[in-house]
Amino acid sequence: MCTEKVSTPNRHNIDLGASGEGLARKFLKKLGYSILFNNYRSYLGEIDIVARDKDTICFIEVKTRSNRNFGLPQEAVTRRKQRQLTRLAAEFLKEKNLSEQSARFDVVSVILPQGGLEPEIEIFKNAFSIEE
Repeated sequence: MCTEKVSTPNRHNIDLGASGEGLARKFLKKLGYSILFNNYRSYLGEIDIVARDKDTICFIEVKTRSNRNFGLPQEAVTRRKQRQLTRLAAEFLKEKNLSEQSARFDVVSVILPQGGLEPEIEIFKNAFSIEE
């Protein structure tokens, strides 16, 4: 019998993620994005932010870290996560009758250092493409 350890997020990680998503929304609005949905959920999972950038629907994954000890936040968007987001996006576009709309995947990286230092926020537009 094979057992797999599944980690559950602790309160600190949940709060850190929520703070990062809030900062990401403000950052995106400053860049001219219109936020359509926060935390779009389905049986397939969750998309952190769905927004519009001009004529493009953007599915945005936000990754937040308190430091770089375990790599950069954007490096946590694995192939597996990309496949999940691709399926979620296809479902979203179909559900909202937007299948003909151009779409892309962006990643927002947030580093929230402790000690009152300024957060570092970076966007990676078109971070990966929709898998056929």
